[in-house]
Amino acid sequence: MVTSVYKVLTGHCWFGSHFGFRNHSNKRGCATRKSAVVAGLVFIVAFAFAPLAWSAGAIKIGFNIPMTGDIPKVGESSKYAAQIRVAEINEAGGLKVGDKTYKLQFIYEDNESKAESAVAAALKLITQDRVLGIIGPQASKQAIPAGEVCNSSKTPMISPWSTNPKTTENRPYVFRACFLDAFQGPVVAKFANEEFKAKKAAVLYDISSDYPKGLAEFFKESFEKVNGPGSVVAFETFTHGDKDFSAQLTTISRSGADVLFTPQYYDEVPLIVRQARELGWNKPVLGSDSWGSAELMNLCGDACKGAFFSTHYAAAGAKGPTKEFIDKYNAKYGYVPDEVAALTWDAINLMCLAIQNTGGLTGDIEKDREAVKDKLTEVKDFDGITGRMTFTGGGNPSKCAVIVRIGDKGDFEFYKSVCP
Repeated sequence: MVTSVYKVLTGHCWFGSHFGFRNHSNKRGCATRKSAVVAGLVFIVAFAFAPLAWSAGAIKIGFNIPMTGDIPKVGESSKYAAQIRVAEINEAGGLKVGDKTYKLQFIYEDNESKAESAVAAALKLITQDRVLGIIGPQASKQAIPAGEVCNSSKTPMISPWSTNPKTTENRPYVFRACFLDAFQGPVVAKFANEEFKAKKAAVLYDISSDYPKGLAEFFKESFEKVNGPGSVVAFETFTHGDKDFSAQLTTISRSGADVLFTPQYYDEVPLIVRQARELGWNKPVLGSDSWGSAELMNLCGDACKGAFFSTHYAAAGAKGPTKEFIDKYNAKYGYVPDEVAALTWDAINLMCLAIQNTGGLTGDIEKDREAVKDKLTEVKDFDGITGRMTFTGGGNPSKCAVIVRIGDKGDFEFYKSVCP
């Protein structure tokens, strides 16, 4: 029902113009409708599903994650990290908030790696499940529209992995546990300049998706500031679902570029890198945090060895609480957790910290959501397993990035750290 109502109210116009899909007609009309559509959805679903009162016997936290669709490994990592953390807290007696201790109940909704499903999941968690806060979505393509729903319904949301600025922009109830593309893009561009003395660069990205499109543009802007206009000699695009990149990669190979930057998700990177190698590309390949899935090397194999990408943490050589998390995760699930799992862990702990810092819950869901949002804005020097974080305004933490090299054994090896 939620998804059907959503499609009726939005039609094709809003998604076409706002989220970079193919229909680009009537952009002005769509922009003016957007907030009204979200408000209408929240009202309709709240009227249809909302219980009469919120029970404060347990604290409910929702998870809006992709357990199916294009990037199911992202959903798996999210859920696995959450299951470990909720079990730990509940087995220790619960979460102490003021003079009461509450059990935690985590509710998982599959957004199918789709924007419209992420909106439907957010609406269900907010109005039917009456969660206190939401973790996710992870990918920007889902986090941006879901973030608007959460903000309109005044429900705190933390996206562990969405680096696109639009996710939190002008949304006081929406936060993230990762750095921004506006920081990540220049980090990779600077690395290309300093590490490889690159004077010319090529970029290949999905123009239909918010995350790679935004990051590609930030990289291009930063690289050309140093090396001059036109130094990004190939700025090639494709659309979601494409499998053959030979035309774009042929252009890139002939461009004279010193490095190739492709900020794509782990399921797309293997196709791109393998085809590039087959066409004779033997120069550095650089990626972004979307590469950091445990599934990447299972899909990519030798073709990705020796590549570099920017990310949020490196498992190899980890110490302290980060290593403790890795060991627990590996023992339970049989593989080393990726950055999505680590960022989800941090997002959960940020949400719990904010809940505790309220000093006590009233049982009024609207008031309690507001209080949690207020306490998230006050977080300073939070020691997460992906680094220290301080919210400096706008829901975005100040934190460092990590450059990882994919080693000869396929391990994600720490190479260097870059801080704001």
